[in-house]
Amino acid sequence: MLSSLMAGASEDAATRRETRPLSVVEAAALAQVPALDALAFLQPEDSVKIIAEVKRASPSRGALADIPDPAALAALYEKGGASAVSVLTEGRKFGGSLEDLEAVREAVSLPVLRKDFISDPYQVFEARASGADLVLLIVAALEQPLLQELYDLIGQLGMAALVETHDATEVSRALDLGANLVGVNARNLSTFELDRDLFGRLADQIPAGVVRVAESAVHSADDVAHYRRDGADVVLVGEALVTGDPLASLAHFLAV
Repeated sequence: MLSSLMAGASEDAATRRETRPLSVVEAAALAQVPALDALAFLQPEDSVKIIAEVKRASPSRGALADIPDPAALAALYEKGGASAVSVLTEGRKFGGSLEDLEAVREAVSLPVLRKDFISDPYQVFEARASGADLVLLIVAALEQPLLQELYDLIGQLGMAALVETHDATEVSRALDLGANLVGVNARNLSTFELDRDLFGRLADQIPAGVVRVAESAVHSADDVAHYRRDGADVVLVGEALVTGDPLASLAHFLAV
């Protein structure tokens, strides 16, 4: 599944590049206002922090929510106390777009994460040109030299990388990059099965000073509390917010 998602995202980026070449996107990225300091928003505090996601669909669940106005949803997330907003920009399986990202960027004063299947510097320049402050990098999808190249480019453009891992080896690879924002995704991106306890098994391998982000398998405040007890500084939540009342859900999550 991960290989298919990466290939599709790469093909779609290549199609966009035909009409908007790298030189144009790079110029737009460099002309953007400076990115927000996402790490400042996500630093550990006494209570858990939430990255709230704009997510229309997923390969495992299919359609989740129409979200005709992603900007309005993101504004609700900010009102409800989220510390950042994640925007799925992958179109084939998640129903997202860079236009969603741009709309959200205009609507909130929080850091905005481009969540996609990134494998090419072109996509990183696209992210900054569209106003992203954070970019997701999936360790499992990238060989270390390319992972390092993309990580370094994200930093050079003033953004932060959320480096996503799924096992101890990937955590080690993330730390080798110098990553200061490391996610552990409970969803196996090959089988799409969930393991809520994975974060707890890996958290001790993420040293102090690195922000720990728990991703996936959040359905209720109990799940957020479970991650918090296991050492999560930040929890990324998508499905539970878009399929329910965002403000009520955020209130419950932030109260754990």
